Amino acid sequence: MSSSCTKRFFKRFWVDEFHTGAFPYGNFLSTDILPSLGARINQETRLRRYIISPFNPKHRAWEMWLILLVIYSAWMCPFHFAFLPDKHPTLLIVDNIINAFFAIDIVMTFFVAYLDDHSYLLVDDPKKIAVRYVCTWFIFDVSSTAPLQYIISLFTKNSDAIGFKLLNMLRLWRLRRVSSLFARLEKDIRFNYFWTRCIKLIAVTLFVLHFAGCFIYFIADKHSDPNDTWIGSVFPKFKETSIWDRYVTSIYWAIVTMTTTGYGDLHPVNPKEMTFDIFYMLFNLGLQAYIIGNITNLVVQWTSHTRTFRDTVRAASEFVTKNHLPHDTQDQILSHLSLKFKTDGLKQQETINSMPKAIRATISHHLFYPVVQKSYLFQQVSHDFLFQLVTTHILYFYSLFTITSNIQNNRLSLLLIVE
Repeated sequence: MSSSCTKRFFKRFWVDEFHTGAFPYGNFLSTDILPSLGARINQETRLRRYIISPFNPKHRAWEMWLILLVIYSAWMCPFHFAFLPDKHPTLLIVDNIINAFFAIDIVMTFFVAYLDDHSYLLVDDPKKIAVRYVCTWFIFDVSSTAPLQYIISLFTKNSDAIGFKLLNMLRLWRLRRVSSLFARLEKDIRFNYFWTRCIKLIAVTLFVLHFAGCFIYFIADKHSDPNDTWIGSVFPKFKETSIWDRYVTSIYWAIVTMTTTGYGDLHPVNPKEMTFDIFYMLFNLGLQAYIIGNITNLVVQWTSHTRTFRDTVRAASEFVTKNHLPHDTQDQILSHLSLKFKTDGLKQQETINSMPKAIRATISHHLFYPVVQKSYLFQQVSHDFLFQLVTTHILYFYSLFTITSNIQNNRLSLLLIVE
């Protein structure tokens, strides 16, 4: 049972929410494509031969596999830049395999259709696809995939210099795939928007901490006097400790600086470290404002409905007290407000009103026509009249106390009670 649930969960990442199952993958109507006027809902979207639809589940699965490789690259590139002067042969093999996957993706991109920004239709012309890709991301993708450091090492002996190690940081360009993934998941109603945004904020924070920790250690490691550094002033022989201890110390510094805790045990000593610390703290001001703003917006949206209800109840209580209304009326008001609070979140009437007239009629016929038809009041009434009657309904919830009171006061002309 758990394996099937896990499979269904991960299947959401590469299968669109709606698609026509009658057609093969690649020929289905995606929610991102706007059909032309007069097109049928089951109209097939045909692409040219050897052209892949960007909404093809197999292509989406391939993109998800590349996302996993991007996560590895995003962690490994700064770590190798700071803590590994020479890569282990196993790491070299892994990196070359990952680069091979991204090289295959570059070739595949020339055969993947794209959505036109103006018509919102798929473009499957190979020439247009190639021109668009070459004029946009092709150069960046090649730069982040080609083993430039090893190519340059064929012409120079000093391939481990800082400038050449910086070339490996071009791998971070692949992070744009993660950004595109979150942008798509935020629009997918199958995923909770609140938790999707939270995971995105956590991922951004973790990457910034990892990058800053690796870079500040790199500055200390390359300084001429190891003891005149932020870590050497506390641990004079820090280069003799394990990589794990040095990495944890660097992440600790990054977290303390980002949270502005400032214990004082680790702090910049030389001008290079101070310069980096200045820019890092300025960047953290914008990052913290972004995170706090997003969290505040999510929390406010989450609690706004409850806060409005409490304010309404408080105002109603003050109104009852000020006007000395009887307890029966007070109970009726509070009962009505409580029921309204529970039903407003359903947004049933708003959902029906947003639908076309034909769909509204179908919904009304399905929900209310059998009930009205069986009612004693509408016996021997034509079906056309009943159909017109149920299509003019308005959904509303009344408490039993309110219904009883209104019936006694003859305030309802027609009331259809559905349990």
